[in-house]
Amino acid sequence: MKTIAIDFETANEQRGSACSVGLAWIEDGQVVRVEERLIRPKDMRFSSFNVAIHGIRPEHVEDADEFPDVMDEFVDEFRGATMIAHNAAFDFSVWRACLDVYRQSYPELSYLCSVKMAQKVWPHLISHKLNILASHLGLSFLHHNAAEDAAVCAEASIAIARALDVAHVRDVAPAIGMRAGRLYSDGYAPCTFRKT
Repeated sequence: MKTIAIDFETANEQRGSACSVGLAWIEDGQVVRVEERLIRPKDMRFSSFNVAIHGIRPEHVEDADEFPDVMDEFVDEFRGATMIAHNAAFDFSVWRACLDVYRQSYPELSYLCSVKMAQKVWPHLISHKLNILASHLGLSFLHHNAAEDAAVCAEASIAIARALDVAHVRDVAPAIGMRAGRLYSDGYAPCTFRKT
């Protein structure tokens, strides 16, 4: 059972414009591997707003692979994995939109939202943005770099699992009444809380 944190950066306001993906693998309660890949969007339109956030420009990605080739590198690792994203609704909508652009089917996996997990476990924090969680956990990082965002998402998820005294990050969901989101070949289900 693999657990992988994921983060996307987009070139513009369109969800199907991923220009970078970061991945962080969790094993035995620690981050064991972090990867980042630049992605050449099908539509090479970069908005100044997005560039100001992540610093990725068209010239940085002109020689990069497009979304299907980038993600194919990791396809075996995603299969059956528990994925985590900080604000999963955004990152998984990017993933779906990019697959839709290329008319590809969705992978089979489940996912958790570390924002929702953090809100349940650390309700006292003024915000649950990634930079606030990093500060709370004593981590320094370069915000809006996909690899660093994925790594901090993974570290926060590990800390949440420890705070709940559960063995694995995937065990956080049942401990807090969360229903994991799912991607499957012909659709998706969002990550939600069970009605009480």
